[in-house]
Amino acid sequence: MRWWLVLTVLAAATGSVSADELAYGRALVADNCARCHAIDATDTSAHDEAPPFRTLLRDYPVDALEEAFAERIVTGHPDMPEFTATPDQIGAIIGYIESIQQ
Repeated sequence: MRWWLVLTVLAAATGSVSADELAYGRALVADNCARCHAIDATDTSAHDEAPPFRTLLRDYPVDALEEAFAERIVTGHPDMPEFTATPDQIGAIIGYIESIQQ
């Protein structure tokens, strides 16, 4: 199944995030995070200390992730680059992360 189809199904199921927002969130994490983190439902993180995004909400509450993105993520695995996101990007990223939680 193609990722865009999965996103469309998830958006319809949740009703809170549009398919376009989910696709935008996935594109943002693909561009900025996939070098180290697993960003989909079944892939493996390339960096040993980078948690898969599908399990992030087990250890971090959503509001903590939102705050971290808003204040520039500067912590994480030791060689994690700094990342800054706009409010729209944060919403899309969080929506995408919520959509893939196991």
